[in-house]
Amino acid sequence: MKKVTALAVLAGVVIALTGCTDSDATDPSPGSSSGDLRKVRVAALPISETAALWGGIKAGIFREQGLDVEVVPAQGGAQAIPAMLNGDIDFAIGQPFGPFRADLQNLGVVIIGNYASSYADGDDINAVLASTKSGITRPAQLAGRKVSVNSLGAAGDVTIMAAVEKDGGDPTKVKFVEVAFPDAPAQLAAGNIDAAWVTEPFITQMRKRGDVLVVAPYQATVPGLTTLTTITSSKLKDSDASLVADFSAAMKKTLTWANDPANEKDLRQAIKDNLELPEPVADSVRLPAFGWEIDRAGLEQLATLARKYRVLDRQPDFNRLVQQQ
Repeated sequence: MKKVTALAVLAGVVIALTGCTDSDATDPSPGSSSGDLRKVRVAALPISETAALWGGIKAGIFREQGLDVEVVPAQGGAQAIPAMLNGDIDFAIGQPFGPFRADLQNLGVVIIGNYASSYADGDDINAVLASTKSGITRPAQLAGRKVSVNSLGAAGDVTIMAAVEKDGGDPTKVKFVEVAFPDAPAQLAAGNIDAAWVTEPFITQMRKRGDVLVVAPYQATVPGLTTLTTITSSKLKDSDASLVADFSAAMKKTLTWANDPANEKDLRQAIKDNLELPEPVADSVRLPAFGWEIDRAGLEQLATLARKYRVLDRQPDFNRLVQQQ
């Protein structure tokens, strides 16, 4: 696999800053007005994991901290970083490799909290699925085949390569292509790819139509691995510590709220409100383990794998990068 160099398309990436998936201003709490709230823009993927953020907004958790949050759709954390460094957004939620590469360039990006993690056992929330006609049933068979990931040179292809090698295959022979999660099911059905690494709700949708689950690569390599982190710029952290503290406090409460079984109905309603999914799918998708505490050891292990497969050329400075709030 070709090494993806630092923030590969930094200058050319444009994030869609028009439109939002949800905002506190749409439902002001009694006794408050949007004029009393600080506007905050957060980039997040249009996937079911974002339900915690959407749900926390609707529940008024961010308003309690004096924040009016606009969620800006993004394909991944790495794609959101240029906009964050330009001040177009304040925070982003995405895979760890965006901040990894940003740190290697000393761009001033920090991980201030976790967001979601995979499961150490049982059904996981990301997996590689293949069409039945491909004949792929195990990780080793992905060698020599075309496999999609939502971002090249990130946790998906790194853990897939590790799973392929663990199963006796040649990880260097996997042909990775970049396909956004929402587009992967159609690309697989059309035969343009042999297998796809996807998250929920796409795992549930694809299994229901007959696609084969090949491997949950996180469980095969680093069980319980962080799937999404919360990041900001060190510039914002230093210049507006109160905003970062308020946002972090609201995120911590939101993720605790999302993990409470009593709130599952509202959490799944957030999926229905923000994603065009059939109701049975929204009601059955596997949700991640939400939590704010950063698993630094797991992130370091992921970076070590990335160096092994030449996706990263050196280890990030985790003392600088990880700034738990």
